[in-house]
Amino acid sequence: MPRGRKINSNGEKSKQLLLEKAVELFSERGYHATKISDIVKAADVTQPTFYLYFKSKESLYNDLNLQFQQGFNEIMRNENDDVEKGLEGFIEVLEQKLYLLFLYIMENPKLTKIGFFESKQSRSVKSQLTQQLMELVYRHDCDHKFQLQNIDIKIVADSLVGSFERLILTNLLEQKSKPCELARNLVHVFFLLKEPPRA
Repeated sequence: MPRGRKINSNGEKSKQLLLEKAVELFSERGYHATKISDIVKAADVTQPTFYLYFKSKESLYNDLNLQFQQGFNEIMRNENDDVEKGLEGFIEVLEQKLYLLFLYIMENPKLTKIGFFESKQSRSVKSQLTQQLMELVYRHDCDHKFQLQNIDIKIVADSLVGSFERLILTNLLEQKSKPCELARNLVHVFFLLKEPPRA
């Protein structure tokens, strides 16, 4: 934040407005087709005001990506100590985290388009999510369940992230399913399907 500006001052409002308009323009036009002059015009501020807060278009874009990542990381890091260890505890926590991630995406569709699908950093976000899902398995002491069946935990986590990404596009952003339904279905597909009883 520039020196001399207070939080909730007009300056801070200008910065927030620039970020909001940038999200809209980047998500509609893409990074390369959006110019600083477009953002400034949409935010109804001067070009010098833009440079008070951002060195360049790239630095503003990076700020938006960081904002998206922080939302994801906050959900994945937040841990409930009351949940039991083992596969059942893991499944319960996983469903809750997926629900919160879907909810976050639904509340931030334009930021998601940038941070999860279009930016260079989106690949890193997905890799980090894979890692966080693997850590969730280890935290609940259920990695041996996968090892007993000779299942690679990273492949499971990568597949889960791939399915998560696909469901965002085909169901969530199209408003065909609610976040809680998607989270429940995704967890059931990966971890709760059982073979039907033999006749």
